Amino acid sequence: MRREDKNAIINNLEEQISRYNHFYLADTSELNATDTGMLRRKCFEKNVKLVVVKNTLLKQALDRFDGTFDEMYKILENSTSIMFCDHGNIPAKLIKEFRKDREKPLLKGAYVEETIYLGDDQLDILSSLKSKTELIGDVLVLLQSPMRNLMSALQSGGNKLAGALKTLAERD
Repeated sequence: MRREDKNAIINNLEEQISRYNHFYLADTSELNATDTGMLRRKCFEKNVKLVVVKNTLLKQALDRFDGTFDEMYKILENSTSIMFCDHGNIPAKLIKEFRKDREKPLLKGAYVEETIYLGDDQLDILSSLKSKTELIGDVLVLLQSPMRNLMSALQSGGNKLAGALKTLAERD
């Protein structure tokens, strides 16, 4: 491969890493063509970009981020596929679903919400993570709950008070 081609790939990887908030590194080796095609289709359906890269080129792209990804260098062995996404838990759920019938892909590592996760044992944790938007929604629901209870109590009490006043008015 020519030096210009390698630089173009490294620059493209650097751009993708900068653009997406989350990415997963997976081992997709030993998947046959049918399974690989199915994995790519599922990724496309979930808006996950799947790219197979050379480890040396990926390492050079990660080097450009001033030590942010140093922990990931030790997992850059064998075949590596990168899954880029906008939501941190979608690739983990996709991998878990895909592995119901197969042994691969294996999770090598992930970068989610500015945290690095290493190893396939982190898959359950990653699949249960909530995105920033989901967390904000949960907080809003929690903040609205006491207000809804208060409004409900006031409306309910108002109906009782109106009923009592009406009964008193009818007595006279």
